[in-house]
Amino acid sequence: MSAGLRVAVVPPALKGKRWHTVEDVETSPAGQLVSLSGIKSLGDASELAGKSLIAAEEDLPDDLEMHDPQSLCGRDVVDGRLGLLGQIEEVMVGPANDVWVVDGELGETLVPVVEEMLDGVDEDGTIYVNIPVGLAPWDDGEAGEE
Repeated sequence: MSAGLRVAVVPPALKGKRWHTVEDVETSPAGQLVSLSGIKSLGDASELAGKSLIAAEEDLPDDLEMHDPQSLCGRDVVDGRLGLLGQIEEVMVGPANDVWVVDGELGETLVPVVEEMLDGVDEDGTIYVNIPVGLAPWDDGEAGEE
């Protein structure tokens, strides 16, 4: 969710506004608190309890799948220096950034999902990263050196 996104409430009410614009989003460990246009009171908000919000696909961010744990789990993660780290087993959601739990032949690596470490995704879904020396528990800084 992000400010400015147009969303529809489903199932819709028989009367009243069906489309809203996200005005503000606050993220906490418990989830997101979303303010919608046209929802001005606790009574208005309570009528939305148990309903879903949908948005047009073209309005969603281009990198949406990089934030969707279901589409990330099982993907290969390859580091530019260390090679194949393994597959994403879990996505831990944090207040500042997510962390991928990557499990491979040499063990588990926790990869913070920050722009500085992400290097791209190819057409088969493999994710390329550049993690700092020592982030992988088995990395002594000499990997790939001859």
